Amino acid sequence: MGKSDRRKFMQLISGVATACVSGFSKNREPSQTTSVPSSGSKLPHTKAPPNAADCHHHIYDSRFPIDPKAVLRPRNATVADYRLLQARIGTTRNVVVQPSTYGVDNRCMLDALSQFGLGRARGIAVVNDSVSDAELRRMDTAGVRGIRFNLLQAGAIRLDLLEPLSNRVAALGWHVQINASAEQIATSAAMWNRIPVPVVFDHLGHVSAPAGNNQAFGVICNLLHNGKAWVKLSGIYIDSKVGPPSYADAGAVAKAYIKEAPERLVWGTDWPYPTAAQKPDDALLFDLLADWAPEESKRTRILVDNAAKLHGFA
Repeated sequence: MGKSDRRKFMQLISGVATACVSGFSKNREPSQTTSVPSSGSKLPHTKAPPNAADCHHHIYDSRFPIDPKAVLRPRNATVADYRLLQARIGTTRNVVVQPSTYGVDNRCMLDALSQFGLGRARGIAVVNDSVSDAELRRMDTAGVRGIRFNLLQAGAIRLDLLEPLSNRVAALGWHVQINASAEQIATSAAMWNRIPVPVVFDHLGHVSAPAGNNQAFGVICNLLHNGKAWVKLSGIYIDSKVGPPSYADAGAVAKAYIKEAPERLVWGTDWPYPTAAQKPDDALLFDLLADWAPEESKRTRILVDNAAKLHGFA
């Protein structure tokens, strides 16, 4: 084959490849935008509304030191990786949550915010009582809108710091985010009501069932009805005994929250799923919201309106 023939052959192959990619995109068939710490490759059946937000994910980047006390030490899951997830499910806003891996060193999270841009991203920090007011203000300027208390991981910030730190961030208009067991949430009901800022419960409040003797569900619903709390429909895989594809047990809890207070809920992935041995399918997780909230207007409220109100998206 001569040079001219080889050139024509390569141009033909290039044209075929372009046509195939274009065809996949138009028909919403399997895509090559799967993010690294995920499973599956197909796009979701549900179309994300404009300005839909993933209100709970993490970034892991080996450029930043791991806290010596950290138990969870996932592999890299960078801003570039996360953008592949956004391209796959269609969300355009996001909330970067400081993971326990970095302790109170928020540099990885803040670096991610600078890469995503203030127009599209917000952050949740982890701090202790040594943080200065100047540092809190700097984080606020960078896009941080809350502080997290992860009570389920070793080295977590102590619960006795919740009230003094809540008083300090109240002036910034921030909230506190709680990752705690259902039992911890139930036994601390008086504290959630006492602090001067909203309380956001991660991962369905780790409630296993919405009925019966589930005291935590009752505590959380009372807070929701009083405008004191929010719940993240996130980490659906964490407490589910049924598992994929339906996650029916956790889904029942999500549906119960949606019935109780759809105006106080946001949605999130928990990407890159740091506690999961088998990574969930991003598209499947997104499609589950359509099962829990069949009405498009309700999904838009959760994905767009509530997220904007809680995190200050313009």
